[in-house]
Amino acid sequence: MRTLFLNPPSFEGFDGGASSRWPASREIESYWYPVWLCYPAGMLPDSRVLDAPPHKVSIEQTVEIAKDFELLVLFTSTPGFHVDVKMAEMMKDSNSKLKVAFVGPPVTVEPDKCLRTSNAIDFVVRREFDHQIVDFANGKPLEELPGVSFRKNGAIVNNPEGGVIENLDELPWVTKVYKRDLDVTRYNVPFLLNPFVSLYTSRGCPAMCTFCLWPQTHSGHRWRLRSTDDVANEVRYTKEAFPQIKEIFFDDDTFNYQKARTIELCRKLKPLGMTWSCTSRVTTDYDTLKAMKEAGCRLLIVGYESGDPQILKNIKKGATIDMAQRFTANCKKLGLLIHGDFIVGLPGESHESIRRTIDFAKKLDTETIQVSIAHPYPGTEFYDFAKKNDLITIDSMTDEVGHQLPNVIYPGLDRGALVDWVERFYGEYYFRPRVIWRVVRKAIFDTAERKRLTKEAREYMALRAKRKKFVSDHNRQAAASSAGGD
Repeated sequence: MRTLFLNPPSFEGFDGGASSRWPASREIESYWYPVWLCYPAGMLPDSRVLDAPPHKVSIEQTVEIAKDFELLVLFTSTPGFHVDVKMAEMMKDSNSKLKVAFVGPPVTVEPDKCLRTSNAIDFVVRREFDHQIVDFANGKPLEELPGVSFRKNGAIVNNPEGGVIENLDELPWVTKVYKRDLDVTRYNVPFLLNPFVSLYTSRGCPAMCTFCLWPQTHSGHRWRLRSTDDVANEVRYTKEAFPQIKEIFFDDDTFNYQKARTIELCRKLKPLGMTWSCTSRVTTDYDTLKAMKEAGCRLLIVGYESGDPQILKNIKKGATIDMAQRFTANCKKLGLLIHGDFIVGLPGESHESIRRTIDFAKKLDTETIQVSIAHPYPGTEFYDFAKKNDLITIDSMTDEVGHQLPNVIYPGLDRGALVDWVERFYGEYYFRPRVIWRVVRKAIFDTAERKRLTKEAREYMALRAKRKKFVSDHNRQAAASSAGGD
């Protein structure tokens, strides 16, 4: 079957779908590669990956493109699910022979609910979907595919789970699919060098963070590794196939979880002379960081999450404040840059804990930061906690254009307060002389960076105004409600 792998059109600037860890519109427009879709696509020569958002393909254009295919594989996200369903229905209306499969976290967590939402969805694949999709496209019946849910005789059938893919070297290189189907210059992440290419060296994550979407819903906690030779060979191919790129990003859940493996891989990356960045935990020691730096590592994405010790325990982060400070000092000593991730609204949050986190972030003083509002995604331990304690106030995680909105609150921290704290966090962090100078220095000496920073500044200031309006409107409504009750 001729197969279309789709990361669907969505909100403008929406960072969601096939590889986003936090599906919602970003402060700055970001586009991640649809890595998960590209693995099975690489096993089906007559397939196509359509990554609609970065390539600015509209819903109408997507529907038209789907007319030429027999099977659609759509990677959905919780915020965008209902839009994706409507699109699938439009595709079925214009191509009655099209079979539609949904993949991604929502269908893993609630397969029956997803199938009941619309008859346009023929089946879903829970968790990893590589071989199931390829086997179905090659003629194997649904009944024989592990991890698949579908309708039969008016009932929903949930096939038993299959095992995870253990030998990742047997999978194709996603970069060859990028070369075939994608324009790498369309992908932008503010803290990475552009253009860049991202790929995985592993699947799964052994860490037990209660809020993290991927290990709990899709890739699992079992950590599976590609051989270091296979990774190095793909990096070599990438360097040759995309001479225009400035950086490779290893988009693993946690790239450097194991010291020996990381050092072995760095030994094979070093001769290739490629600049690269990756994810990291603060548990990584100095020797590992040094090997990474010497092998071409430029920047690490680090989930600090909170500066409050109790919240780190609440979310089972497996890291401490002292670890984070020591790790950050080591990175600075080696000249490794850090993009620090923080979350406002995790279990146990209060005004005091957020203040501690902001002060902690300013003390760390990483190159850049991102501040997210905690979202209890279905299928996560955080979601179960929020439901059990009646902390979820609304179902929607985003506004009408995809921007994050709080849907979990705590005593003394209503929705307006959480959004206000996010804005104060960014303001206090970035409007410091040393940080302003860091940004200005980039703009002065690099024309491409100047253009990009100018665009990002406009986007951020527009979102800042929206946040302030949300807080003002929320406070006004709260005051009116309180006055009405007196």
